[in-house]
Amino acid sequence: MTEWLIDLMEALGAPGAGIAIALENLFPPLPSEVILPLAGFTASQGEMSLLAVLLWTTAGSVVGALALYWVGALLGRERTLALAARIPLVKVSDITKTEAWFLKHGRKTVFFGRMIPIFRSLISIPAGVERMPLITFTLLTTAGSLIWNTLFVLAGWVLGRNWSVVETYVGVGTNAVIAVVLLAIVIFIGVRVAERRKGRHAVRD
Repeated sequence: MTEWLIDLMEALGAPGAGIAIALENLFPPLPSEVILPLAGFTASQGEMSLLAVLLWTTAGSVVGALALYWVGALLGRERTLALAARIPLVKVSDITKTEAWFLKHGRKTVFFGRMIPIFRSLISIPAGVERMPLITFTLLTTAGSLIWNTLFVLAGWVLGRNWSVVETYVGVGTNAVIAVVLLAIVIFIGVRVAERRKGRHAVRD
C-alpha cells in the first residue's frame, strides 16, 4: 500500500494525497493514519508544499464525505426504516430513537466524528439520511477534517523517516474503538434476546 501511495504522490503531488484521502473515506481499509503522515513526510523532503498537502487532503476528505452523504440522502428515511424492519433483533423504534438523538446532537456528531477512526467515514451516511443542511454538513466536515488532517500531516513532517510510528499508536486507538463497538453489539444482542424470551414466557403464562 505504501508503494502505491508514494507512486501516486510522486505522479500527482499534493492532489495525489487528496485523491488518496477521498478514497479512504469511501474505502476505510485505506487508513488515513498511513496516508497523512506519509504525505507530511513527503512534504518535509521538499517534494510537495505543506500548505498544498493540507488543502488537498482536506478537500479530499470533504469530497469523500459528500459522496457518502448523498448515499444516505438517496437511501432516505423510509428505505432506512424498511431495511431496519428486516434486520433480525432490530426494531424500527431503535432507528427512530437514533434519529431523534441525531437530530439533537447531529452537528457535534459530524464535527467530532471526523476525528474518530471508523466513524469518521460512516457518520456522513446518517447525516444524509436525515438531510442535514448541506452547507452545515460541509462546514462541519471541513473543520473536523482540517483538524484531523493537520495533526497527522504535521506528525509525519516532524517525525520524518519515522512517520510510520504514527500508524502504530493510532492503531491502538482504532482497535480500542473496534473493541467498544463489538462490546456494544454483544450487549445489544444480549438485551434483545432476553427481551424476546421474556415476551415468549409472558405469552405462555
